[in-house]
Amino acid sequence: MSLVTRPYREQLDTWPQAGRHIMAHYDDSTVVVYQAYRPSIARFAVANQRFGGDFSFNRMSWIKPNFLWMMFRCGWATKVDQESVLAVRLKRSGFDEILGAAVHSAYVAEQYASKEVWDEQLRSSSVRLQWDPDHDPTGARVERRAIQLGLSGDILRRYATEWIVEIEDITSFAAEQRAKATTSNHQHLIVPVESPYRPNSEATASRLGLEPERGAS
Repeated sequence: MSLVTRPYREQLDTWPQAGRHIMAHYDDSTVVVYQAYRPSIARFAVANQRFGGDFSFNRMSWIKPNFLWMMFRCGWATKVDQESVLAVRLKRSGFDEILGAAVHSAYVAEQYASKEVWDEQLRSSSVRLQWDPDHDPTGARVERRAIQLGLSGDILRRYATEWIVEIEDITSFAAEQRAKATTSNHQHLIVPVESPYRPNSEATASRLGLEPERGAS
């Protein structure tokens, strides 16, 4: 597996405990997002290093940069039609374009001039943004919020076929860690290295509602 991992307990103390943060595994040029599918979609994606086959371009597809948020949603690769977990490494430029096009799926008064403005942006955008409660390895809610992004239209096509650097099936890793996630102290749980991600545009960061960077005034 190409993902760099570290013990969960070692990372926990370095993660923000509350607020809206894009927790992600990334480097200078790429960022990893996760999706879970039925095996036929995953097999095609890994074999061709793009999405196609049984993958639908006519419905919204949700991506999650936070590994534990993905594990909560797919039940650690146990839910029906979510048995195969993919780590999709994207160009950071593509991910930032997705963030730049994102519109909140529910009206947020402080981010839009009016509900009418939000409604117009929502209808014209190909990216939906949701901030949901993040979860610990057992599935319990934590105070920090986790982001998920729904893609459709041209953005979905570009995500699925143009911006991908690598697609890796990490189902076996998720299965190996599943039992470790249920213990109370998570002493042996290993997860991908994650830290708060900032888009290249501070205007985008502000519009998404991200918390200020540490040390920023």
